[in-house]
Amino acid sequence: MTLSPADLAAKTPEEQLAYFHERRALAVTQPLGSLALTNTQLVDTDQPIWGVPGRWAPLPAGESGLKLTAAAADGIHVDGALVDGEVVVRGKDSPDASDIVFSDTVRGAVITQAGGGYALRVWDAHSEAIENFGGIDAFAYDPAWVVTAQWSENPEGTTLGFQHLKDDEEEPARTEVIPGSIRFTRDGVDYDLAAFKAGRALQLVFADATNGDSTYSVGRFLFLAPNADGTITLDFNRAILPPCAFSYAFNCPLPPKQNRFGIPIEAGEKNVLAKDGSLLHG
Repeated sequence: MTLSPADLAAKTPEEQLAYFHERRALAVTQPLGSLALTNTQLVDTDQPIWGVPGRWAPLPAGESGLKLTAAAADGIHVDGALVDGEVVVRGKDSPDASDIVFSDTVRGAVITQAGGGYALRVWDAHSEAIENFGGIDAFAYDPAWVVTAQWSENPEGTTLGFQHLKDDEEEPARTEVIPGSIRFTRDGVDYDLAAFKAGRALQLVFADATNGDSTYSVGRFLFLAPNADGTITLDFNRAILPPCAFSYAFNCPLPPKQNRFGIPIEAGEKNVLAKDGSLLHG
């Protein structure tokens, strides 16, 4: 059941958080949800892709997407048309990105890679992860972890480097625009956090002392928006697991040094669980 904003506002904070968790569990099990992603494979030569038919190859420099070669018997549809021969599959960086359908349950998309080139992503609505999904473990609501911080805008063009989980050690950090600074003091410790722009929101990538113990080892995300009065609210009860906690085919950003808390933040999501209660990706 989907609640209206008015109905949701009438709920207690605990009830609102329970609804948030319900929506999260629904989102990650969708046909294009995090648990459905089965492969992300760089295409740097004429090659097959694990788990799907056809041969995939790079296009000339400056062109968006990949070249697909397939027979009608492969059953691949691109932008609604059955592929029988060669076709250009436009990437997500194109204003008219291609839609790829391999079967009733398997879909694809072409994405850009930070180091250059394009990769094919594959989702399976009946993936093993979806079939074995038991839920997302989370801490109980704790009002002490609703933090009001000061928000101040950065000079235009301020950036920060973010390493990613699967990046080579020699690979330079990818830079993200940091629109502003988030500052608060807790238990005598001053924090100055960096969140990058994610659509219309801000995305805080953070780590804390629970990681690898009671929560996912890599860290967690929190999505934010500044308030009109110059503050910004960090409700850590709504901290979520990154996509790489659900599928090894994601490459998640790692928390920068200034976003690493030395204390445990016992709020928000903990781990992805299998149906038997074990870690889904132990």
